[in-house]
Amino acid sequence: MRIHVTDLQYGDRLREDAFSPMGLHVLPKGTAVKVEETDLLNRHRIDYVEIEPRTSQTGMGVLSAAMQSHIDLAIRGYQSIFLEALTNGEFEERSVDLQLEPLLQTVDEHRDIVSLLLVLEREDVSLYNHSMQVGMLSYYIATWLGYSREECYAISRAGYLHDIGKSKVSPAIRNHEEYLTDYDRQELRKHTKFGYDIIRNSMEDEIAAMVAWQHHEREDGSGYPLGLTKEDIHPYSQIVAVADTYLGLSESKRGQPKRPLLDILREVHELGFGKLNERPVQALVQHLMSNLLGKGVRLNSGEIGTIILNNPSDIFKPLVQVGNQFYDLSRERSLIVEEVFI
Repeated sequence: MRIHVTDLQYGDRLREDAFSPMGLHVLPKGTAVKVEETDLLNRHRIDYVEIEPRTSQTGMGVLSAAMQSHIDLAIRGYQSIFLEALTNGEFEERSVDLQLEPLLQTVDEHRDIVSLLLVLEREDVSLYNHSMQVGMLSYYIATWLGYSREECYAISRAGYLHDIGKSKVSPAIRNHEEYLTDYDRQELRKHTKFGYDIIRNSMEDEIAAMVAWQHHEREDGSGYPLGLTKEDIHPYSQIVAVADTYLGLSESKRGQPKRPLLDILREVHELGFGKLNERPVQALVQHLMSNLLGKGVRLNSGEIGTIILNNPSDIFKPLVQVGNQFYDLSRERSLIVEEVFI
């Protein structure tokens, strides 16, 4: 299978040795392609390679090597920005754009958001990884809501930086958020104001600073740090709050089983009635649900099937086909979707 280097997927395996135009042997037959291998091929100006036929186990399913490279770059870049903020209380604005712009260029080309999120969920989610995902998902939501390209970028950057204030929180607290005392929780909540100050010290983007301060506010006044209500929460903060909440619910908690995707979407949907803004919530839910059509699923009965229709009476209870059998989960109340496959 002859393929252009830009179309390589993470985990593709070379069927033949790769040689540069000058005849230099660059990679041997059988090499599994990862970020480093793609970079090496590009450096040697190799345009096409032969790979083994892809199977369901080949690669990561939906990510081109270019996109995986940009994701890794954005995560490593955020770590550098975070450590700079930890040391100096500020960071270099140019560093943010250098990490984020290449990622968003590939995001524009990737429309299967469900598969992308499922791939990212397979990885151990660090604070750096989470921030990258919030920035990326905020970009998608802003796009779905009809914001301009410039506004979408600004919203994504705000999402990318939303937790930068945690650099000023004790590692013993920020690394163990699941087991905190009341005092620890109050200390952790200070990250919103720390984030505002760090961003204001680093760049002219006052709205990104505001998002860092407001992303835990809730429309009914139950959030923090100021207990703001709907009218006082910036629209960009509302979008980032939805992305942050969804991804937080998706991340596996230590010692607990992973929650089913449809359960998470239902909870986010319910939060759209009073806590999270309904517009970004609806945009997220509707686009993720439409992307579920055709996806493979495992039911709690152990059966493997495919989602073929979203139920208009209960969108979180789709119609699933298992072989020649059809299950309307809105009627088969004992059946639930436990896992979604790419």
